[in-house]
Amino acid sequence: MFHLFQSKIGRLRLIGFLEGISLLLLLFVAMPLKYGAHLPAFSKVMGTLHGALFLLFIFNTLSVGVEQAWKFKTTTWKVLLACIIPFGTFYIDQKILSKIDTNISNK
Repeated sequence: MFHLFQSKIGRLRLIGFLEGISLLLLLFVAMPLKYGAHLPAFSKVMGTLHGALFLLFIFNTLSVGVEQAWKFKTTTWKVLLACIIPFGTFYIDQKILSKIDTNISNK
């Protein structure tokens, strides 16, 4: 887990994971509490947290894309699209980011 903090791609993977978890909590915990139990406080907190992680993921994706010289048409747009599609950050982590992070750590 601590190896993720050592590279920008590792940090991007970690932010993507946290963004995905925040969406899960928002959809399956906060929203039922808001509409089923009439407790909107957790929804406000999780909505704000998820929004912040979403923006952080976008900014970090662009930063990593520039640093790694990703071609926008092949890699960057796929990673950016992943954060728009629900749970896409988990998918893109397995298909693209984990392979790039492994290649960097092996050098």
